[in-house]
Amino acid sequence: MPLTNNPLVDNEGFDPKYIEDYQAKMKAAGKDYVLDEEDDNSDEYAHFYFIGKFEGRDVVYDAVIYTLRLQHESEMYEIAEHRAAQHFPSYKKITYDEDENGNLEALDPLEEEIGLFMAEVIMELEEEETIKVKEHIDIDPHAEFGVSLDVGLHTEKITTKTIERFIKDYNEDNLKLDDTLYSFQTQDQEAD
Repeated sequence: MPLTNNPLVDNEGFDPKYIEDYQAKMKAAGKDYVLDEEDDNSDEYAHFYFIGKFEGRDVVYDAVIYTLRLQHESEMYEIAEHRAAQHFPSYKKITYDEDENGNLEALDPLEEEIGLFMAEVIMELEEEETIKVKEHIDIDPHAEFGVSLDVGLHTEKITTKTIERFIKDYNEDNLKLDDTLYSFQTQDQEAD
């Protein structure tokens, strides 16, 4: 009977060789983390790797960190998409195609109608402050590589300083999350 019943045994994120590789990349970059350059990192979202401890063992953490505003917008969009799928029997996800000059092509009439419907749903959700989000950290020790962290923070932007402070607080077990529920308005973003 195999003793590898524990998924952490087969997880390369716990392998000292991989940990050393990531430590070398971090040292070369002069940072406590390495960005995942293949992801769409922005000033509201970052996907990165860092070294820490999990259940007393060194591990590579595979983390995404984002602003609560981005989470709020994403949740509103998901609800709008779900309602559109219920409302339109021939619902199809809107795709934006570019012409040969790089300009967006016009949507077909159904896509335009779906887009307007979704915009109305989002405006309604905003007005009623239906969606509320709060700071959180979700830990998945059963990820394919390392331990996965999903982190939402109430901050305007995700900067190098934000990421480094998070890593330091997380690794020192000093992370304090705000339990306040937040709702955002699109106008707030336009005023910035």
